[in-house]
Amino acid sequence: MEEAVEIEVGAVRLEARLAYPSAPRAGVALCHPHPLYGGDMDNPVVVRAAEVCREAGLATLRFNFRGVGNSGGIHDRGEGEQEDVRGALVLLEKALGPAAPLGVIGHSFGAWVGSRVACAHDRVSAVAAIAPPLAFYDFGFLSACRPTLLLLAGSLDPYCPMAEFEALAAGLPGARWTIIDGADHFFFGKLYPLGQAVATWAHGFSESSPGKARRDRGAG
Repeated sequence: MEEAVEIEVGAVRLEARLAYPSAPRAGVALCHPHPLYGGDMDNPVVVRAAEVCREAGLATLRFNFRGVGNSGGIHDRGEGEQEDVRGALVLLEKALGPAAPLGVIGHSFGAWVGSRVACAHDRVSAVAAIAPPLAFYDFGFLSACRPTLLLLAGSLDPYCPMAEFEALAAGLPGARWTIIDGADHFFFGKLYPLGQAVATWAHGFSESSPGKARRDRGAG
């Protein structure tokens, strides 16, 4: 069950929901889509990802970026939002202790912001980028990403063209990538296969290690 918490990021306070299952073996921060286009922590993809992570025994922390819902501050085009992700990870570490593995899941804009933080963060061991909007943002930084990486997209996503997605994934040794047939950017009608892919990542990330790039095709 989730409880309402606040994340402190300097003078900014972010509203969040923390779920702490019995003896969690890891924790994950979840980052929502673009605030200026209706994205918030109640986004169905974020909620579904949090559900399957909890079922896998992970603590989850979903939160509203600055300027969204009851969070303070204003939208900062992905810069201040990186501080929000770092603040979420600080709260998770305090809740779980310094030895627990941490992960980051981001959807769309949240994938861009969350991955930028996760790839350079000493405490993050895995990151999942869902529907990375390659048509709008540069994800070239993933080539230097240290944590175990999952890339996940729908075959009908106009903001994540399949040719660009496959080229990005193929150039990332050690990454796992999944394409869900028939899914659009928001995974309408495809939350179940999305959840399956995230659950596999959640079950394995605390003991995963880099290997060959692997492609999965999600069931429709």
